[in-house]
Amino acid sequence: KNKKEKKEKKASRKKKGGVDGQAEDDDAIADEDPRELRKQELRMEAEAAGLEEVDEEPLVIRLPSLARFKRALNHGEQVGSQHISGLFEERDYSKLDLKPDHINRPIWVCPDGHIFLETWSSIYKQAYDFLIAIAEPVSRPPSVHEYSLTPYSLYAAVSVGLDTADIMSVLERLSKNKLADTVGRFIEECTSSYGKVSLVLNHNRYFVESPFQPVINRLLTNEAIRSAKIENSDPIIEEASESTESGTVERAQTEGNVRPEFGGFIEARTQPSKDMIRFEVDPDRVESVKQTSMLMDYPMLEEYDFRNDTRNQSLNIDLKPNAQIRYYQEKSLSKMFGNGRARSGVIVLPCGAGKTLVGITATCTVKKSAIVLCTSAVAVEQWKRQFKMWSTIQDKNICMFTAGTKEKMFEDAGILISTYTMMGYSGKRSVQGDKMMQKIVGREWGLLVLDEVQVVPADMFRKVLTNVKSHCKLGLTATLVREDERIGDLNFLIGPKLYEANWLDLQEAGYLAKVQCIEVWCNMTAEFYREYLRSSLNKRILLWVSNPNKFRACQYLTQFHERRGDKIIIFSDNVFALEDYAMRMKKPFICGRVRQEERMKILYNFQHNPTVNTIFLSKVGDNSIDLPGANVIIQISSHYGSRRQEAQRLGRILRPKNRAEGEFNAYFYSLVSKDTQEMFYADKRQQFLVDQGYSYKVVTELPLDTEDLMFSKREEQLELLKHVLSQDEGAATEEKLSDEEDNIPVRPGKSKAVARRVAGSNMSSLSGAAEGAMYVEYSTGTANSKGGPRHRLFN
Repeated sequence: KNKKEKKEKKASRKKKGGVDGQAEDDDAIADEDPRELRKQELRMEAEAAGLEEVDEEPLVIRLPSLARFKRALNHGEQVGSQHISGLFEERDYSKLDLKPDHINRPIWVCPDGHIFLETWSSIYKQAYDFLIAIAEPVSRPPSVHEYSLTPYSLYAAVSVGLDTADIMSVLERLSKNKLADTVGRFIEECTSSYGKVSLVLNHNRYFVESPFQPVINRLLTNEAIRSAKIENSDPIIEEASESTESGTVERAQTEGNVRPEFGGFIEARTQPSKDMIRFEVDPDRVESVKQTSMLMDYPMLEEYDFRNDTRNQSLNIDLKPNAQIRYYQEKSLSKMFGNGRARSGVIVLPCGAGKTLVGITATCTVKKSAIVLCTSAVAVEQWKRQFKMWSTIQDKNICMFTAGTKEKMFEDAGILISTYTMMGYSGKRSVQGDKMMQKIVGREWGLLVLDEVQVVPADMFRKVLTNVKSHCKLGLTATLVREDERIGDLNFLIGPKLYEANWLDLQEAGYLAKVQCIEVWCNMTAEFYREYLRSSLNKRILLWVSNPNKFRACQYLTQFHERRGDKIIIFSDNVFALEDYAMRMKKPFICGRVRQEERMKILYNFQHNPTVNTIFLSKVGDNSIDLPGANVIIQISSHYGSRRQEAQRLGRILRPKNRAEGEFNAYFYSLVSKDTQEMFYADKRQQFLVDQGYSYKVVTELPLDTEDLMFSKREEQLELLKHVLSQDEGAATEEKLSDEEDNIPVRPGKSKAVARRVAGSNMSSLSGAAEGAMYVEYSTGTANSKGGPRHRLFN
């Protein structure tokens, strides 16, 4: 009824016409609820993409009504604090009580748990080191960073040695405003129970231990934990020994009496050892016990006292003298080994920042047998080469275990490098493979290194963590994101996030290339757009990828950068477009069906042959291809709005470059067909890079007429259109890769897919998409999978 009345009023205003009628029209638009307008936009976008409706409430961005704000200014009204408060609602921070010397302090701590850091502050680096230990980064553009306090981030803070008093005192010292009571209560609630329970592996058996008897009693009141307890395994008290205490005395490097990994704000303290109460749990129920314990606000710490482990044989390995550890790598490792033990957790470093060396250094520090798990066989070979390059490991103590290579396994201590596929496979194996698996699951491992750790929450890989019995787990990734809501599972599967480097800081320090991200809009020709409007979704994909103006833009940029002497990678998820572009431009290409020998030959020529400056790659190049000379990426097709893929592809050109002409020395182009659904997905990918602080600009027009380019004539464009329309819809489906290239099946039905795409799976599935799902938008603002009450900071 209300909608009908509004329509009638709007129609009567239009009949009046003139300036007054137009002004009333603006009033009507201003009075519209922006949330309803946003919902209508989302519905229109979903209908345009042919997506099914979902039950979840779309993620709503609450923006102030700009029309109402302008109208107030035009009529001379005073726009005071009351107006601002009404416009910005709960994100209104104008009433914060500032301290007299606030100009000398670097951060704003808001009542809702958001923290803003001024990067021009003289103590920015110290404040950053502290904030990254207690809060999750939300957005880090050049001038002001935004962070958010979460239960998981505070759990991570406690796990690396901070307590409630530490966090509160440093926040009070750094904050421009007085801390709200809600922030203090929230920090106290989250940190009071953290760090009181540990999960320990001893003699290939799992024990839950705590120095607090009431905590053990409370855990055993839960049916899931009580049923997981081994029968006749009543809680026993283990007295603290001198050897245990000596292991906790050693700290990371300290300057005087402070801990530099927290910006120098926290004093170094030695925690006395306490008697431990422990009980044994079923190895097959460990994941359930950890998850249940976390839901009870007692997340389990996993620490390994490797220096006092006399049961497992030590590994003779050290870093070579030429291995130089950078300052941010040292910081990340200090969070892992800060109390003399090895903590389980996740380290986040950008592509090209040396994650592999961090894993190797951790292995050399623990000096026990280690397993390294990767996403592909190519990555396995690269890890082995890096171990031999940077460490003193002997050939007899390192082996690979993949579908194509099963090297002889060491008898004593050593390093095994394998893939997630091999370790998670539950079907019938070869005789040799079965024997190796029996050896792997039948022994204790000191360290489990998980490369690309964001894939671990996939159903097939979760069991790997309990099958492989390791004292400590280290997850490494550049993109701690998934396209579903399972990324939080890493907190109990692996451990808290120990460290996350800021991309821009590493770029300014010269450890990463300075990248300019550019989105190029390519107009659809009239004939292509006419077919686009009346075609199915798969045909639309082919049409926006094969847009003649996109082809011309790609050719123009390729010629421009080749004249500069740049090395160019052109990415396309769509194999039809990949081969079509490459054939017409006479460039080599690599996709799933290209044999390994030919791939290595193409990559070698790209790196060493001055006449081969451009190659085309499908999504096989998203991971585990090291091309340090590449400094230009042109992306003509991508996996919808995948943030992981955007960051991984950007990582191909992040290696530091010698040449520095102007402000930037690397370029990332994303070609987008204008007025198509591709623009919606490009916006999602763009936001991720902007939040990381990268320079991002949009180019709406290139001087294409100045070059002799293909498809300049209408007849050529029509021929291309006929060629595209002659393809069946299968040409638009995703490339299916072999098992060793991330095609690992994921059980369907676990994630909420919006639309079916293909009957296959790939790295996108492991990063959160359900099997065959093209791309999924989730509302994470109100998600509460357990249905329990949420703290007011997260409502």
